[in-house]
Amino acid sequence: MKIAVENLGKRFNREWIFKKFDFVFEPGHCYAIVGPNGSGKSTLMQVLWGQVPASTGTITYSNKEFTIPGEEAYKNVSIATPYMELVEEFTLKEMVEFHFKFKRTFQNLPVAELAGLMGLGQARDKQISNFSSGMKQRLKLGLAFFSGTSALFLDEPTTNLDKRAIAWYHEKLSEFGASRLVLIASNNEHEYPEKAQKVDLMSLK
Repeated sequence: MKIAVENLGKRFNREWIFKKFDFVFEPGHCYAIVGPNGSGKSTLMQVLWGQVPASTGTITYSNKEFTIPGEEAYKNVSIATPYMELVEEFTLKEMVEFHFKFKRTFQNLPVAELAGLMGLGQARDKQISNFSSGMKQRLKLGLAFFSGTSALFLDEPTTNLDKRAIAWYHEKLSEFGASRLVLIASNNEHEYPEKAQKVDLMSLK
């Protein structure tokens, strides 16, 4: 999916979070949304994936030569954020099956194999409320990576991950992100590839 923005801006009351933003996010490329804490990285991501309305400007979504209506953009997007909620009452197996009732899997991966690909195969029947914070984050990332969508939005993706899980994240990002549009909001360089093109929020104030 390609996302083109023109004169994009967002403000809360009188404070501009970003403004006069013109950019084209191309499919098959990775972009790092960077800036200090509180600079508006998460807000920009939410505006770009369509959850939060912009104050000014336009966002155009397209797949090849076809324009995607704004209200349909969510079908093409996978999201993983620390503030995203999981259904804590579900087991891992139930959560995965529920998620993939609404989205197809990436390249038709079998749903039954996904817990193993997340490195959580031993926890299939464990209730999510009993997961550690790192296990929950790995689940969120897995649901995003393994969904058959053309755009990935990852906000501070290695939050709560240990060294081994961070290595897993980079492996899956390389494997499942190469053909997709990937946007990563982070102020830590280890969270995004060296080749990622940076978008600095401080330049949009």
